[in-house]
Amino acid sequence: MNLVNLEAASKAYGQRALLDRVSLGVAAGDRIGVVGRNGAGKTTLLAALAGLAGLDSGRATRARDARIGYLPQSEQLSGGVRDIVFGSVPEHVWAADARSRGVISTLLSGIDPASDAEQLSGGERRRTALAALLWGRHDLLLLDEPTNHLDIEAIRWLAGYLREHAQTYVVVTHDRWFLDAVSDRTWEAADGRVHSYEGGYSAYVLARAERARIAAADDQRRRNLLRKELAWLRRGPPARTSKPRFRMEAASALIADEPPPRDKIELTRIAAARLGRTVLELDDVTVTAGQRDLLRGVTWQLGPGERVGVVGANGSGKTTLLQLLAGVLPVPSAASGAVGPGGASSDAVWAGTASSDAVWAGTASSDAVWAGTASSGAVPPGLVSSGAVVRGQTVRLGYLTQEPPPFDPGLRALEAAQQVRGSLLIGRRETSASQLLDRLGLRGDRQWTPVGELSGGERRRLQLLMVLMAEPNVLLLDEPTNDLDIETLTEFEDMLDGWAGSIVAVSHDRYFLERVTDHVVALIDGRLPALPGGVDQYLELRDRRGARRPDTGAARPAAAARDPGGAPPSAAARQRTGQKELARLERQLARLADTESKLEAALAEHAGDYERLIALGAQHRGVGAEKAELEERWLTLAEELSL
Repeated sequence: MNLVNLEAASKAYGQRALLDRVSLGVAAGDRIGVVGRNGAGKTTLLAALAGLAGLDSGRATRARDARIGYLPQSEQLSGGVRDIVFGSVPEHVWAADARSRGVISTLLSGIDPASDAEQLSGGERRRTALAALLWGRHDLLLLDEPTNHLDIEAIRWLAGYLREHAQTYVVVTHDRWFLDAVSDRTWEAADGRVHSYEGGYSAYVLARAERARIAAADDQRRRNLLRKELAWLRRGPPARTSKPRFRMEAASALIADEPPPRDKIELTRIAAARLGRTVLELDDVTVTAGQRDLLRGVTWQLGPGERVGVVGANGSGKTTLLQLLAGVLPVPSAASGAVGPGGASSDAVWAGTASSDAVWAGTASSDAVWAGTASSGAVPPGLVSSGAVVRGQTVRLGYLTQEPPPFDPGLRALEAAQQVRGSLLIGRRETSASQLLDRLGLRGDRQWTPVGELSGGERRRLQLLMVLMAEPNVLLLDEPTNDLDIETLTEFEDMLDGWAGSIVAVSHDRYFLERVTDHVVALIDGRLPALPGGVDQYLELRDRRGARRPDTGAARPAAAARDPGGAPPSAAARQRTGQKELARLERQLARLADTESKLEAALAEHAGDYERLIALGAQHRGVGAEKAELEERWLTLAEELSL
């Protein structure tokens, strides 16, 4: 039975139809992820399901007594944190509940339960609202960007919590790893319609690529991007691509002639020619905030053409690290490159409004390009630093900060981009500023819209473009995926595939890190160790240290994890047993697929024999049902082995 339905629902803002006679429903047990460009109507769709959209026509209905929980993008909270999350439930009740302990330790870590919500930061209010929603009892959860303000560990915990405790939910998010982890079906919002696909994000990409191939879509470039991303999904880290062999074979057929996303050898050669051997180096750098060391005697270097992802918990010092590399933090420099505010350099170029500390990108210097505010207030107060930052003589920095710069509100988007440069060479191809804006989602009349009228996501795209247009050879990216939808992220990743230079990217979006960077380092206790195993190794390190374990709060009897003799099997033994079971299931599925093909051929051969068709049809349905059951067992076991 459907818990909520939309019937011919329509909603428009001005001349723009976000929902155009949309009819759909959410049944008990549905686990749905929603994707689509910014402004495509994802938030409106979720609000309509919650009964809060104020539809122009059509209606939203819900099952009687259905308990629906809704997390909007912006929440209005008042009162104490404890009361918001747990209401009138006595403390001894929720404190003794295993499920609540997981919510408290993950989402409310560092938040005083006695504090008033109005005194919390935006991220703390977001986590408080999410904690309150998860603690409650709901038949259906509607979650609009639930991963905002969560770090990688918390995102993993949330995925596990939803899979274990939430039976039915609809999630709007741009986090592709999270979509794959929690979704069994994907809705795509586009042009006022909602298209449904079976499976998570990977299956959605495969279905779109197959549909584009069959229909010979007119948009050749977008189809190639889908094929390219599908190739990444097929060749990417095993943790994310543990897909059934019977599905991966179909994907492999699509990408048989697809080259790797980027030619690493050629790009590294070009980067080395442009940058020389020295790019950025930290020499025994320590940064202290109060009594806490954000960095402790760190020595590290970035080579030409290197692409490094940086992970770490919120507050661990990732942004501080980028500020050091960019020269925003005043640290003694062993080279003569730009050092930014606090370093008394007049060579830094900022993408923002002209002030005594900054000039428009491309008008004054060729040493550094910044996309952020030029005031000293960008540096957190109370930081004390020592050590040296070595910067190569040929380095030209492009620094994308988390916050957009203070653009001139009267300047049009295309004019702002053209003030930096009129065109950009990506790989061997010259691309104009207008074409780049189009690729990043600012199309047609939106390019001539005053910056002051752009949405936050559109300003973020313009900020990103201005950094790229200045042709830096080293990119420092601080949460570059913020406010970008999946299609724009795909375009951005495609641009970076042909970009020759070094990259340091800070992000909680593990899909982006795995897609764009070649290796990962982690900020843990002021150190910067390299992680050959990537994000998975980082999470294992955090788990071993007892930091925010991925415990979803479910009570599991100890006996369940033991064999009849009482000795718990090792993780390696469980992994080997599971892999053997997977192999057995795959062999059975291969045999069933062969039988299914033969039955389909027989059905076509005996199309005129009614009695024979009935018998063959029954056999075909039986084989299909058995195959579906085995596929479900395969997926369940594969998911257990990947946790």
